[in-house]
Amino acid sequence: MVSADFGGCNPILPVENLARSVDHYVNVLGFVVDWHDPGIGASVSRGRCHLFLIEGDQGHAGTWVWIGVPDADALHDEYVAKGAIIRQPPTNFSWGCDLQVTDLDGNVLRFGSDRIPGKSEGPWLDMRGDRWLKTTAGWQREQR
Repeated sequence: MVSADFGGCNPILPVENLARSVDHYVNVLGFVVDWHDPGIGASVSRGRCHLFLIEGDQGHAGTWVWIGVPDADALHDEYVAKGAIIRQPPTNFSWGCDLQVTDLDGNVLRFGSDRIPGKSEGPWLDMRGDRWLKTTAGWQREQR
């Protein structure tokens, strides 16, 4: 029988220009470099979160990754000050509060924390940029 214990998970994000992406993850998003093979790949981390950045291989731009953080609202303030690409500011949902940040290659990092007390829920911004509103009938796409 195989053990049910899994090791850590390191999402792989495809990037067009590794040096540029590593610089962005370090200087804008606050990650540190664990290892870097120029022109091939790198591992960056912040706390217990580790991401592989791979140049021109292993996936498609526009990948989404959810990362748990203590406070999405505070992280939003940090990222605004550093010029990060904010796709959607911290927004409450039934599962918690999500902040969507886009990297230089269109990969979306969803940073999630506990809900912000007193803040209303939604809307949800999907991969196409469509906004969804929670109604009594369920989630409905907002008319453009």
